[in-house]
Amino acid sequence: MSNTHIVHAFDKDLEKVTDLLLEMGGLVETQLSEAIKSVVSRDLALGKKVRKTDRRINELEQQINEKSVRLLALRQPMAEDLRIIVAVMKAASNLERIGDYAKNIAKRASVLSKFPPVASAANTLVRMNKMVHQMIVDVLNAFVNRDSMAAEDVRQRDEEVDLMHNSLFRELLTYMMEDPRNISPCMHLLFIAKNIERCGDHTVQIAEQIHYLVEGNFPADRRPKGDKTSTMMVEFEDE
Repeated sequence: MSNTHIVHAFDKDLEKVTDLLLEMGGLVETQLSEAIKSVVSRDLALGKKVRKTDRRINELEQQINEKSVRLLALRQPMAEDLRIIVAVMKAASNLERIGDYAKNIAKRASVLSKFPPVASAANTLVRMNKMVHQMIVDVLNAFVNRDSMAAEDVRQRDEEVDLMHNSLFRELLTYMMEDPRNISPCMHLLFIAKNIERCGDHTVQIAEQIHYLVEGNFPADRRPKGDKTSTMMVEFEDE
């Protein structure tokens, strides 16, 4: 078998794995959008659909991992080819986690449908979700185009998602303090906001894999991280 034939066969196999990754990414994009829509519009049927989609996403991750391991074993790639396979497997893992978070968001549609809307919280969640959704779209395009600069742009944008999360966290805590009846719906909204924030984090991890793929190393600087909710406190005023 000629070396040219071996290289061509490897490229074809790698193309198939990449196609599976893009299919997975497309499903995750849709799943995340529909998850938040099911919550805001109180569409329980849509929420159920989102949860079912997660099975296909899991199946795709498994296929990607199996094909990638086979490529590693049979082709024994080096240098950039090896980085591509590693990046694909890492990206698939992060997309699968985003899918899990979308499923968790959709699960809360049923509970939240039993409560009245909490002020403008839903609008903030929609804005956060749109921002993360666009980050996913852009990071997948950066992967296809091997564009480390576009990946870095995605990486930087995550800080804005964190800041929105901080703001909503503080707002929802205030609503719970003002009226105990808000505690249950606000807790579910807090979990949804955290899930969206984590989706942004996993998107950033894909962006960092793209940098590794293109440049051969990871970003030297620590990425901006604006999430302060783990240390945030709300002060009570003395009467």
